[in-house]
Amino acid sequence: MTPVSIDPIVVPAVPESESIQGVIEPTGYRILVRIPDLEAQMKRWANLVMPESTRSIEEAAQVVAQVMSLGPDAYLDKVKFPSGPWCKKGDVIVMRAYSGTRMVVKGHMYALINDDSVQGVVCGDPTDIERP
Repeated sequence: MTPVSIDPIVVPAVPESESIQGVIEPTGYRILVRIPDLEAQMKRWANLVMPESTRSIEEAAQVVAQVMSLGPDAYLDKVKFPSGPWCKKGDVIVMRAYSGTRMVVKGHMYALINDDSVQGVVCGDPTDIERP
């Protein structure tokens, strides 16, 4: 697996010991996404100290993520998705802030989001994307 650039860090291939496979798989029309590490993102702002309460809010509000897997019913609704799937495994996406069910598995933050929560696929440098 090759590294994927995610806002604003490069996420290395996940070692087998840290794999999410076998821990959780999305069901129905849900998508499992990996949220980039907030600590690494904060490094671009040297000397930034963030209180724990603010850190929790920022982690929950992140809008960029990497698609890890799609549930068996994701994008099957031909009326809702006439052009087909909006994203695929490995894509870096923009999603609605605060969407999905967030969880930490093996030290990494993940979310289960609905297939229609995807707002776009990042085609360029994800480090250009910031939540206002």
